Amino acid sequence: QVHLVESGGGVVQAGDSLRLSCSISGGTFSRYAVGWFRQAPGQEREFVATIGRSTGDTTYAASVKGRFTISRDNDKKTVYLRTDSLKPEDTAVYYCAAKGVIVTAPPLVQAESYTYWGQGTQVTVSS
Repeated sequence: QVHLVESGGGVVQAGDSLRLSCSISGGTFSRYAVGWFRQAPGQEREFVATIGRSTGDTTYAASVKGRFTISRDNDKKTVYLRTDSLKPEDTAVYYCAAKGVIVTAPPLVQAESYTYWGQGTQVTVSS
């Protein structure tokens, strides 16, 4: 049984930073590609960032590139999403997702590509 738990969300002001965490139990963590997605009220879930099995294998949505940083710690079985220079339009529930992949797998930017999902953590950015 694979279990994902997000944490680190909160209510912040525009320009502030947060570090979201996604802790994964079950399976072999080092074999997972992990993605972050977000969903604002009344909107569809959208891709934010993903990291492959290699720590340098990262891909970002255009809307967050340069402001958000995804990273992984295989010893702690945790993936992080550092969110800097937050904007009100970043307000959403943030979800992490995981899928077992081969080393050479391409970046997974579609939600339907992922097997396992967490319950989400709320990020609210006030202006």
